[in-house]
Amino acid sequence: MEFLLYLALGACAGVLAGLFGVGGGIIIVPVLVFSFTLQGFDASILTHLAVGTSLATIIFTSINAIREHHRRGAVRWPIFAWMTVGILIGAGFGALTAEAISGPNLQKIIGVFALIIAAQFALEVKPKASRTVPGKVGLTVAGSVIGWASAIFGIGGGSLTVPFLTWRSVPMQQAVATSSACGLPIALASALSFMILGWHDPLLPAHSLGFIYLPALLGIALTSMVFARLGARLAHSLSPRLLKRLFAALLFCVGLSFLL
Repeated sequence: MEFLLYLALGACAGVLAGLFGVGGGIIIVPVLVFSFTLQGFDASILTHLAVGTSLATIIFTSINAIREHHRRGAVRWPIFAWMTVGILIGAGFGALTAEAISGPNLQKIIGVFALIIAAQFALEVKPKASRTVPGKVGLTVAGSVIGWASAIFGIGGGSLTVPFLTWRSVPMQQAVATSSACGLPIALASALSFMILGWHDPLLPAHSLGFIYLPALLGIALTSMVFARLGARLAHSLSPRLLKRLFAALLFCVGLSFLL
């Protein structure tokens, strides 16, 4: 039954990754927390396990989304390259930060973040294109901040990267596509960090690789790679306003459940 849940979760995460450039982690982490709680995993490590597993699944989600966006010529590869330099640094520090926070407190932090993203989607808050794309140093600094935060929340960084690139006058479709590309180094660096940090934790359940739960990773990866391409196609053909508001309502409920 849990594996069927992971398959369905992967499909939803894949569509979200391609459609909004959010990587799906903002949905994967809460659902994994609920699932791991029902499975009786230790409360002190289950949130870290959910975050690490989410980041590992984004590796697979990103690959097909990137291929679809690249096929349409929408990825700004020079921006991606310099942001990745910072992402690789920030993601490692983000994983260390998350490990230092207790499980219950980490859930509250993720809950607040979910509410903020829900408000952003519901109100369609978008920064105005008021500045040009920064240079190499600016992109590296931005990548490090985004990588740090993404590792803590277990996300691919799209909810941070897309607004940043939009503010820097990158057209929306290119911002989403480049954000999807940036999700791959975020996921790789963060997942590796969580795997190493949790490697010898005695409280981990069977079939774990550090703070990565392999059955969940497998189930989500199987469907997310297929559905990410569908989401990327929809991003180029549909107005996502209704979907954004439904997504915001779901995130609002998730955020409240983590805080109450």
